[in-house]
Amino acid sequence: MERTRIGLLGAGRMGRNHARVLSTLRYADLIGVYDPATEVARSVAAQYDLAAFESLDALLEQVDAVSIATPTPTHYELVTTCLERGLDVFVEKPFAETWMQAEVLTALAQRTGRIVQVGHIERFNPAYGELKNVLENMSPLVVNFRRLSSYVGSNTDVDVVLDLMIHDLDLALDLAGTEPLQIEADGFTVFSGAIDYASVTLRFAHWPLLTLTASRVTEQKVRAIDVTALEAYIEGDLLNKSIQVHYRTVGEYIHHNQGGVKYRQESVVERIHVPTAEPLHAELDHFVHCVRTRQQPRVTAEHGLRTLRLAATIREQIQRRMLDARFEYGRSAATRAPHGAGVVVA
Repeated sequence: MERTRIGLLGAGRMGRNHARVLSTLRYADLIGVYDPATEVARSVAAQYDLAAFESLDALLEQVDAVSIATPTPTHYELVTTCLERGLDVFVEKPFAETWMQAEVLTALAQRTGRIVQVGHIERFNPAYGELKNVLENMSPLVVNFRRLSSYVGSNTDVDVVLDLMIHDLDLALDLAGTEPLQIEADGFTVFSGAIDYASVTLRFAHWPLLTLTASRVTEQKVRAIDVTALEAYIEGDLLNKSIQVHYRTVGEYIHHNQGGVKYRQESVVERIHVPTAEPLHAELDHFVHCVRTRQQPRVTAEHGLRTLRLAATIREQIQRRMLDARFEYGRSAATRAPHGAGVVVA
């Protein structure tokens, strides 16, 4: 079978990772890279023996599909252009800046019949796959997602909901298989003026309580899913790709020959084998497979759209709470200020 010709759009940090993986895929040929920052594009091209295209049109004329690893504000225009050119598209998360843009892109993908895969990479994390297998035999009560990072190295083009939490929103919707009935969200800003910390509770009709925490003001990198089930407590570490299942602790009194009694607790911890696999390699290889077979990908445009809709509701709630908190602080400060003193609220 003929190999799929792919063009890379974007030569930044994520673009370099795409170039590394795409250049190794069995059934794909990475034709070249385009980035408005021509020197950056040439650097990536030289590293992986590619062509650095000076115009987007020139690259699109040479390929069957594209991998878009550019900043989020560019996604809408680039995806639109590629779909209208009849190309299949892989686009990094979030799908677009707004769910309205994502809705237009989803309709365009349906109308053109092209493959669109959104880069929610945690769906391809082998630890998440094994966690789903474990939960098939469990009765979950609460699922806690934690995604924590420091501010240094964060994507400040978007807030923490679109930068970090959106990964876990996609996983939450995948686990539940339906939309939440109730959403409670709160958060605050520290450095960026946008949301830097977010805490969310989701309630579903026929699924346990889900809580999500996303932070880019925490000096430790955490990517965790913890599940409290009737049968056990499950710790999933998406970063280190490990799963531990803690079964019920059994307490007993042991009688010694000397006549003494000692109390002992014994717990059983099962360590689940997680296959060794790079999520990005699995994700992009899956995209190439879908392009070749015309199968719908694991993460479709529709999935990207529903996740953005949920993220928009969460962001609106948090932003409203932040504004309310500023107003209350301003009113309280005005009450405490000496007569005639001015109060300035940022």
